[in-house]
Amino acid sequence: MKNFMYAVLAFLLMGSQMTLMAQENDKVRKQRPTPEQVMQMQTDQMIKVLMLDDDTAAKFTPVYQNYLKELNECRMMNRKPRAPKEGVEKQNVQKQPKQPMTDDEIAKMLKAQFEQSRKMLDIREKYYNELSNILTQKQIMKIYQQEKNNANKFKKELNRRNDQKKEPGKRPQEKR
Repeated sequence: MKNFMYAVLAFLLMGSQMTLMAQENDKVRKQRPTPEQVMQMQTDQMIKVLMLDDDTAAKFTPVYQNYLKELNECRMMNRKPRAPKEGVEKQNVQKQPKQPMTDDEIAKMLKAQFEQSRKMLDIREKYYNELSNILTQKQIMKIYQQEKNNANKFKKELNRRNDQKKEPGKRPQEKR
């Protein structure tokens, strides 16, 4: 009788462990926010950082969202479209070595980067003038500092993920 009870308990224990592991991947995966949601999150974060009252926040929100939208469009102007992912077929194909760029291609790329930088500066200057009517100079400086901090956070996260891809299975160490 004892052996039967032990067998039943063992069976129940194994069964409960299997149901824990049988979660669907679709439910576990997080969906990425849409560009509009990201823009709204950035705007909400900036309102919180600047500690704006409701009236100022109402004036600030459309101006800042237009600023973010124009900057994003400018950042995308020199981006090459990504190749579509093709599951298993892509994994089996060996990567072709990149061809070195010619001097003309390099010159064209650098000129496009200069143009993009000029356009971004024009956008920042345009919205600086608009934001000056709504915010103090200290608040505007805080916006630029927060954007720089966010960019650094994204860069660190991207580097962490790239390092993880290079060494799969290695867990990232926490920084103290």
